[in-house]
Amino acid sequence: MALGKRKKHSEVREVLSVPQTGSTSHPFSSLSSYMPQSPVDTRLYAGLREAVPVIDAAISKLVRLLGEFRVVCDDTQAERELSRFLDTVNVGGTRQGIFAFVGTFFEQLLTMGTAVGEMIIDSSTVTHLFNSSLDSVYLSEGKSPLDIVISAEGPTGKILPVKYPELILLSVHNPEPGKIYGTSALKGLPFVSDVLLKIFNTIGLNWERVGNVRFSVTYKPQSDSVDRAYAQERALQVAKEWSNTMKSGGPVKDFVAVGDVSIRAIGADNQILDSEIPVRQLLEQIVAKLGIPPFLLGLNWSTSERMSYQQADILTSEIDAYRREITPVINRICRTFLNLHGYDCDFTVEWDNLTLQDITLMAQSELYRAQRDRIYHEIGGEKDEYEN
Repeated sequence: MALGKRKKHSEVREVLSVPQTGSTSHPFSSLSSYMPQSPVDTRLYAGLREAVPVIDAAISKLVRLLGEFRVVCDDTQAERELSRFLDTVNVGGTRQGIFAFVGTFFEQLLTMGTAVGEMIIDSSTVTHLFNSSLDSVYLSEGKSPLDIVISAEGPTGKILPVKYPELILLSVHNPEPGKIYGTSALKGLPFVSDVLLKIFNTIGLNWERVGNVRFSVTYKPQSDSVDRAYAQERALQVAKEWSNTMKSGGPVKDFVAVGDVSIRAIGADNQILDSEIPVRQLLEQIVAKLGIPPFLLGLNWSTSERMSYQQADILTSEIDAYRREITPVINRICRTFLNLHGYDCDFTVEWDNLTLQDITLMAQSELYRAQRDRIYHEIGGEKDEYEN
């Protein structure tokens, strides 16, 4: 039997697919088409932040919680010039200052897993700091796995290595072994967010159908022949009068009909499913992935006071880890500026202390330390002798 032999025309049957309720998918279809364990388009994570406000709020709060820093140099004159540069450097558009650049850089790092920036210099100093889009930057391995080649699209459209790679600021977040690009902090959330959006979209459709009440008006003709003969005309008249009665914007009217007429609200017998428990379960997955305490996102979940302190401690350690990822980029900017101005002094980046804990408890802790130090001083012993 030939596999390519066609059936006769009489044997071929055409199957038609008829839509029943139309399309009910949510507008962010890229989440539904997401394939696990495959290369992910960066636009997916950008759409994820737009689709789920909790994710966008968590990323924004992590950027704010990163805090500020100051650079301390061994040379006082170099420190003054460097501080002035960090406060006034042009970041593009109407923004200026190193904190504007670091905020956008860190936000891109969390969202995409990889962040790229560039220092623009002239013959004497760094004039601009530029946040690059990942769509215009390409990373590849060099002669060895430890060598990363940064490329961009040239004037002719060809992908070429950048001319001055030493001016490129690159940072990756938790890269997988053997991978060049980093891992987004939103990894694992497309599937969960897709289910959450389906629930929200279904709730909206149900309220549109049930909340905006629609009515079914049924006219049943009587058994006599005259009523049956004019059933269609009377049904059209009932429909016209009902439509005039339900028109908005005019005075309230009564509907009066003669005969067997029944009026029912469409969908009144249906019950909208309770979405509180499944929505909370999905939000718990999102919050656990992002590491933000629920109370910072406006989620009023039952929690104890001690649990809130523990969550704040965990978030503090997360912020410290993020600071360690951003600090090398800041060091590179500062070192380039100092070298262009002829300084070869050492410097350190000092981040501000995190203030997630209760100020009263922190002050009380400082009081206890001061009392301990005073006791050590009065006794005249060494501190280590009493701590063991």
